[in-house]
Amino acid sequence: MFKGLSLIFLLLLGLSAQAENWPAEQWSSGPAMTGPALEALENYAFPLRDDSTRKGLRTDALLVIRDGQLIYERYAWPTTSETPHLTWSISKSLMATVLGVAYGEGLFKLQDPVQRFYPPLKKHPDTSMADLLHWASGIDWQEDYEYAPLKSSVVAMLYTRGHADMAAFTADHGRYAAPGQTFRYSSGDSNLLSTALKSIVGANRYADFPWTALFEPLGIRHAIWETDASGTFVASSYAYLTARDLARVGLLMARDGRWGDRQLLPRDWVAFNREPFANYHAHQDETVPGGHWWLNRAADGAAQPWPDAPVDTFAALGHWGQAMYVIPSEKLVIVRYGDDRDGSYRHNELLKLALKAVAGKVQP
Repeated sequence: MFKGLSLIFLLLLGLSAQAENWPAEQWSSGPAMTGPALEALENYAFPLRDDSTRKGLRTDALLVIRDGQLIYERYAWPTTSETPHLTWSISKSLMATVLGVAYGEGLFKLQDPVQRFYPPLKKHPDTSMADLLHWASGIDWQEDYEYAPLKSSVVAMLYTRGHADMAAFTADHGRYAAPGQTFRYSSGDSNLLSTALKSIVGANRYADFPWTALFEPLGIRHAIWETDASGTFVASSYAYLTARDLARVGLLMARDGRWGDRQLLPRDWVAFNREPFANYHAHQDETVPGGHWWLNRAADGAAQPWPDAPVDTFAALGHWGQAMYVIPSEKLVIVRYGDDRDGSYRHNELLKLALKAVAGKVQP
């Protein structure tokens, strides 16, 4: 009798696995969003703007995946479904995902000192891989952009004296806090992770590793990832993916690192990505840092950053409005590419309207 029950259980498990939707060469289509809630979403995401001044909200791409199927997609010229779009700091979350594959191979531990993999980090010998992933290296870094270029570490790294070897430029900075004690968002931390990966997987594997480890298993065909002159992937900023391809990474993360019948990322790695940094203080940023992902979690007595989205929402975010939101409880992945120069884009507003459009209603 028990053998019969076990067989039934295995059959049901197999049927459940078969019922899951996974993209093949293309995404399959699900029931499309329609109605006034969709109109409200589009009115927010795709308003007319004055391109002579680049003022106002501009969306280049908006894509919604529900339960592994494409249910909405729209682009603004010149972006199309086949355009690898600059992701800016979404690149950071992509590097965390690539690192997760190396972690699953047993090539490093979260508490390993980064100097083990990158000896020039001699000013910061106690900084661990986990510290970098939390943007808590303790390295004195100024993440100011084009509006304050003279004091900006990241502008100097990307465009002037640090651009040839971004990891070396970062490693030469002094210390402002003990590692692991204080969050300070840093593109330099992300590029130190990238150069550490070179030693972790070996020079022979490194140049192809994002493709062999992540992009090819997910069926991503159009990825571009620029390197600096030292051959290190610019993990802070310079990955380009189509919206459809980026959504594959979101589906992987939504399903706890599993792709079909393969556990591509260890479940404990994904859990680390989605766990808030313990020493984060809520006043420091709009969202809560996890392991190189951003979380919609309450922290330090403050409310969750995006109150109209489920608490399990997490995201990869980039400059000028790039965003990929993953909402496991709703089986949703939302990709939004943009070109917002005036800061008018709001994550919570987009999420609120998208969730209503998926549900097919507009609430007052």
